[in-house]
Amino acid sequence: MSLKLRSPIHEEASITISEDVSNLQKSFNGTVCSKKGDEYAITDNIIDFWGKGPSNLSWAQRSNDWKLTAAIYEDIWRKRSLRLLSGQDFPIEKEKNLLVEWLDPKLDASYLDVGCSTALYGREVKKRQARCEVVALDFSRPMLQEARHKAQAERVNLFLLQADARYMPFFGATFDGLMMGGTLNELSDPLKVLFECRRVIRKEGTFFMMHLLKANTWYGRLLQESAKFGGLQFWSIEESNQLFERAGFSVAKQSNKGIVCFSKLLPV
Repeated sequence: MSLKLRSPIHEEASITISEDVSNLQKSFNGTVCSKKGDEYAITDNIIDFWGKGPSNLSWAQRSNDWKLTAAIYEDIWRKRSLRLLSGQDFPIEKEKNLLVEWLDPKLDASYLDVGCSTALYGREVKKRQARCEVVALDFSRPMLQEARHKAQAERVNLFLLQADARYMPFFGATFDGLMMGGTLNELSDPLKVLFECRRVIRKEGTFFMMHLLKANTWYGRLLQESAKFGGLQFWSIEESNQLFERAGFSVAKQSNKGIVCFSKLLPV
């Protein structure tokens, strides 16, 4: 399936991305443009709608744009993080199973991995339902490059999009489902991103979310206060749910392990 994007400059203009760009077994390079003439580069299958991007990134966001961070993120940090953060044994396979169970990917449906990092969620959804379309969006090129390498090794095809989640280049009601794994805490404007998520999801869609809660121990709170200087934010379950509701989502299911919280959100 081809991918239809909305021009960031001319909002009424569409940009069609060939299905060949999602075939990560073969390097694709070129440019695409809207009928209005604005052009965007595709380099090694990564569609660049980011350009130079904003300069006011937080330290946490900037660290995600380092090649070293991208290289160790999934294989070292991500596989151990939930156990460290929750204080409980929660293997990554269990997280993947929960993602697929709650999102329930369908044949010929379309899904967006928001702030995808190495597209851990997007790749899993595509592996479980090969006949769906998955777009993995992140601002970090090193993360998307790592996502490409992992998807290529797993023989999984995705559209990789470098873009700002606050201004996503999609028309309204594009996706049947969304997923976000741990990115919410790193966003400088989480409500703006959630509003965008509400705009691009279909009314019958499902949004799978993993995020971190405020710690309830003194040492946890101390660590989180230090992390705030790097741009990280934390909320209680009640505050998180208020944030979701403000953006136009209701909480259908929720489960937390220590400070790690999983939420199944539905548009209202």
